[in-house]
Amino acid sequence: MKYQIQILLITILCAFSVNLEAKVKLPSIFGNGMVLQQQTEVAIWGTANEKAAVNVVTSWNNQSYKTKADEKGKWKLKVKTPEAGGPYSITISDGEKIVLSDILIGEVWVCSGQSNMEMPVKGYKNQPVLGSNKTIATSSNPEIRLFNVKKQKTVIPQEDFTGLWTHCEPEYVANISATAYYFGRMLQDVLKVPVGIICSSWGGTNIVAWTSENSIKQFNWLELPSKDQESPDTNAPTVLFNGMINPMVGYGMRGVIWYQGESNRNEPENYFKYMKGIMDNWRSLWNIGDFPFYFCQIAPYGYNDKLNSAFLREVQQKASFEAKNSGMACLMDVGEEFCIHPADKEAAGDRLAYIALAKTYNKKGFAYSGPVYKSMSTEGSVIKLSFDFAENGLTTFGKPLTNFIIAGDDQKFYPANAYLTRDGLFVSSPRVNKPVAVRYAWEHFVVGELFNTEGLPASSFRTDDWEVQ
Repeated sequence: MKYQIQILLITILCAFSVNLEAKVKLPSIFGNGMVLQQQTEVAIWGTANEKAAVNVVTSWNNQSYKTKADEKGKWKLKVKTPEAGGPYSITISDGEKIVLSDILIGEVWVCSGQSNMEMPVKGYKNQPVLGSNKTIATSSNPEIRLFNVKKQKTVIPQEDFTGLWTHCEPEYVANISATAYYFGRMLQDVLKVPVGIICSSWGGTNIVAWTSENSIKQFNWLELPSKDQESPDTNAPTVLFNGMINPMVGYGMRGVIWYQGESNRNEPENYFKYMKGIMDNWRSLWNIGDFPFYFCQIAPYGYNDKLNSAFLREVQQKASFEAKNSGMACLMDVGEEFCIHPADKEAAGDRLAYIALAKTYNKKGFAYSGPVYKSMSTEGSVIKLSFDFAENGLTTFGKPLTNFIIAGDDQKFYPANAYLTRDGLFVSSPRVNKPVAVRYAWEHFVVGELFNTEGLPASSFRTDDWEVQ
């Protein structure tokens, strides 16, 4: 009799265990308070019992969506989202219901990169963000939601990471990416719709760590880490993509903002390939078309490297021209010689937002780019420079132009005299009688001084294509 009772108890416990396992489980990117991309079909996925029937009901239209888990218990489906609004709820069931509540429909952006993207609104230790205290104190906004991905590196692609959707309140804003926050704040202020900001970044990291294995294979000079490494190097190819991007691939979103490049500054030619590679890589994996991929140009800083970091800034701008649906926020005027993390993160976020508002949301009446070098012509010993994105002209806001250098056929550069007139920007030097090339702000650290009248800075640039050295 005692034996029979034991068998009965084991049977009951097993049945109870199966019932527990039957409950649908979702990755952390799906949770209370999340934002879903408006007016599209967004993917929702998770796990359940093997071949279990899964039913999803969305409160905004009371529509039911059905699918079946596969042999491993995995399931995925897409639901239609309306115009921006909320809060709504989603009920998911395989026999036992779970309800996601306080869901907003709006605009979702993924924000990634290294330390200048990671830098929180409260700043780093002894490295402030300008105006952070007021920004944090006044940050409460029910129409903005935040998701911070916990750091994780791995050689094996993960199906989940650690993170939580939070409301836009001071205690959470203090620890979210400052660049991402300012970007999202401006979008919400202009578009008047809910905005979801998903932050996944890690300081000091190489771009190839954020790229998937399929994309890395095209770069035959890179070596993938061994699959048996438990703690790979943070900069090893794929390890951050695997841990911090792969778990949310397919989550409905509008686009990506990116702030990275400092760790790749000594390989500008490769970085250009990596930039185009990561854009193609993420777009192919999300499979929602050529979504916007906007990024910050690295700011000037007093590097000790032999190779001028202006070459890296150059290829970043080149990538913004040649890559599909891309754009670059120039930060030439806010760099700091002795701190690689510029304190003016509002400039970074706002300038990314200008690009998104103009190019993604078709807003008009304001500038979204600083002056971009277009062409040069020579008049005796003087070179005249022309620019795009300066329809209303150029300005220095009263400062002298001191960051121009000029060279002749001997490729020796000398400090130049530069000045603005109604007819354009002119550059010359008494030491160069027959000039053929001009460079602007071509140093590790400079303070940009050339702007359009809307107040957006010109990138460092050169008119020559002489060998990188």
